[in-house]
Amino acid sequence: MMRFVLVTYDIENDRRRTKIHKLLEGYGSAVQYSVFECFISEEDYAEMRLRLQRLLDANHPEDSVRYYVLCRTCVERVEIDGNRDFEIHSPFVIS
Repeated sequence: MMRFVLVTYDIENDRRRTKIHKLLEGYGSAVQYSVFECFISEEDYAEMRLRLQRLLDANHPEDSVRYYVLCRTCVERVEIDGNRDFEIHSPFVIS
């Protein structure tokens, strides 16, 4: 089963922020520097979250990664102004 997850992050440290960005490139598409759209399996989602949690630093409580899991109807209603297209590349089901 595939999910659509919007992942956003706010990381103070440049080195950690770069590591997080590179990790997320393996799971989705960057639509802004700190925002990724991911069509992802349940297993990959769990793996991605675990890997991201390992990169967070408890000494920086203001750092955060947020995951917005959107249903198919919500994804189909995405509206974009600008020149970047939005396509659903694979079928997915929300349980």
